[in-house]
Amino acid sequence: MVRRVYGPALLLLACLVFISGCPGKEGTLIKNIVTHFGKPPPITVFMKDSGAKKQMDIEEYLTGVVAGEMKPGWPLNAYAAQAIIARTFTMEFLARGGTRKAHGTDISTDEKEAQAYNAANITPTIRQAVAMTRGLVLTYKNHYIKGWYSASCGGQTDYAREGLAYKGPEPPYIQSVKCPEAKVIPKTELFWQANLSSAEINAALEKINRQGVGNVRKMEIVKRSKAKRATILKFVGDQGTAEVAGGDFRINVGPLKMRSIWLSDPVENKPGQITLKGRGFGHGVGLCQWGAYALAKENKSPKAIVKHYYPKTHLEKIW
Repeated sequence: MVRRVYGPALLLLACLVFISGCPGKEGTLIKNIVTHFGKPPPITVFMKDSGAKKQMDIEEYLTGVVAGEMKPGWPLNAYAAQAIIARTFTMEFLARGGTRKAHGTDISTDEKEAQAYNAANITPTIRQAVAMTRGLVLTYKNHYIKGWYSASCGGQTDYAREGLAYKGPEPPYIQSVKCPEAKVIPKTELFWQANLSSAEINAALEKINRQGVGNVRKMEIVKRSKAKRATILKFVGDQGTAEVAGGDFRINVGPLKMRSIWLSDPVENKPGQITLKGRGFGHGVGLCQWGAYALAKENKSPKAIVKHYYPKTHLEKIW
């Protein structure tokens, strides 16, 4: 393996490698090659709240991401595991061009575009967690992996094509693993319920380029993954039917309202409204944040935590 080490004078060249990165079949990503730097590279960040474009050290950016993605007062090693995953997510995201087309920057603080960010919540513990994992990323066959993570997997993580309705080939490093989050997560965080009206359902279907079904009579779970997630949903209304991927529907109906696609049976159907009950919060692919909390409480190291969720990957220090 040839390692390329970039100093400040060659940083622009490294950025060009990022911007021109072009994803192909997973495992053979074009130019998404692990790159080693002499020091953490500066990046430009679009600040959602102000609209400003700010340059900062990538490690400083990650400190704000960990503070935005995890709750205050969590264990040090949970923050550190999140830092490794967030750094991995960032490097892979930059390799695909980042937010250059949208904002003319490397990345954005809008969590819909990249990751959550909250500098106001940074604590000394979070700074320590980022510093102790400085430069560490997860790789697979000398490529940055897609560093997916979610708040609560419900007790079992899932494959990308199941939890995320990922349209590409299933990444070979993504596994479905058991998660110990139930030991620490409050029941109010683990379990949820939501009422969806016909109008909300039809609006979501139209966003997915499906025709609305009119007044909804019922929703059926057509297919589940081995990890119990509802991967195919069918809606029946007075003007037709529609089948959609569960992950696509969740995002378009509102991921804060439909917190996951790990749905309980039976679905409560009423004229013009359905009531969903489920567990978990997020897509359930990759690292589970509440699971990282549980493992940290068991004194697992940050490296052991990330390897629990990504067992086929390699930890590599890139600066």
